Order: sequence, then C-alpha cells, then structure tokens
Amino acid sequence: MRRILLKLSGEALAGEKRQGFDEETVRRVALQIRELAADGVQVGVVIGGGNFWRGRTSENIDRTKADQIGMLATVMNCIYVSEICRSLGIDTAVFTPFLCGSFTELFSKDRVIGCFEKGMVVFFAGGTGHPYFSTDTGVVLRAVEVEAEVILLAKAVDGVYDDDPRTNPKARKYEEVTIDEVIAKNLQVVDMTASILARDNKMPMWVFGLNEENSIVNTVKGKFNGTKVTV
Repeated sequence: MRRILLKLSGEALAGEKRQGFDEETVRRVALQIRELAADGVQVGVVIGGGNFWRGRTSENIDRTKADQIGMLATVMNCIYVSEICRSLGIDTAVFTPFLCGSFTELFSKDRVIGCFEKGMVVFFAGGTGHPYFSTDTGVVLRAVEVEAEVILLAKAVDGVYDDDPRTNPKARKYEEVTIDEVIAKNLQVVDMTASILARDNKMPMWVFGLNEENSIVNTVKGKFNGTKVTV
C-alpha cells in the first residue's frame, strides 16, 4: 500500500478506562505507525472523540454546539497521539478544517500531499468542520480528497458481523462484503452518510480489531484477519 487512511476510535485510545488517554495503548499504536512510515507507507490518521464527548448523547445542549464540542475532542486526541508519535521520532502534522490558533494547520490538499511526500504522518482533526456529520464521514471525505488507496478501520470488534457479536454468540462474520450490502442491510460499518460517500467514490474499507497484536502493520502487510468492504 502506498497511501492509507487509518481511523481510530477515541474509546480504543482510552484502553480499559474508556475515558481520556491510556498512554501505553497509544504508544503501541504509534510504534506500528512508525514501522509503516519507515517502510515508505504514507499514513493519514483520523481519530474519533468518544473518549471525551459524544454530542448525540446529550439531550440538553443544542445539537450544533454539542457537535462542535465533539470536534474539539478530536483535536485534543490528534494532538496527543501526534505528540506520542513525535516522541518516537516520527515527523507529524495536524490539520483541521477550521482555524485553531497555532495548535494545528488549516487543511489544504496540497499541503497534506507535501507532508506525505516528506514522509510525515498526517492527522486529520475536527471532522468535516460542520455539525451533523460524524468522524465516519470525515474519514471518508479526507480519504477521497487525498486519494488514499484504502481506509483502515481499527475497531474494538475484529470485523463486520451480521449482528452484534458481543450480544449474539451466533453472529456471523463476513470475510468480504460489498458497500451496497452494507447499506442495504444497515451493517453499520460506518454511518449511512459515510457509507454512501464511500460507495459513490469507490473507496474500499478494511475493518479489523485494534486490540489484536500488531494488527495495523499486519493488515497493511497482507496478514489480514478482518472484513474487506469492497466497492
């Protein structure tokens, strides 16, 4: 793979605490990113904000404001993971779709491509910059814009199932499924807006378990144990 976009959940970065950061978990992820970058893979990263805030779960705040808080949560996550990467010798850049003082750079495809060509790992924070769009939509949008070959979805569950395997032990795991099937069966790989955007722009997604040892590197190098969502 030449250029990938890795989506990490905020909750996954929190480890067993489920909130905030777990440095050892983040360090394990960063070491895998470093290995890929050293092999010449251009890596973009999107991180959810669920370890701090989920706007849609708040019933007492205006939805627009709640989503804006969620966007800022993703900025915190990207800055944190970026700094852990830097501590391991990885050059990084953090981009947002809105001005964020001197904390981040304003997103520009040309700037991002320039960073990739310099071997830097690029973090995309702040989602799309607009309310009512999730980080799922943000990751597909950025993958399409920067011409990534594939989106890697590192999740708590090790693939796509026909039911929730955490509550249904008979749930069947797909080795491969089309994006049309995902949409028709509402398999919730990503939300519906993101699914349609991926379908319309022929952007494949590979879903796998983040907690499996060296799972990110193994996925990129062909030792894949998840589900391929094809287009």
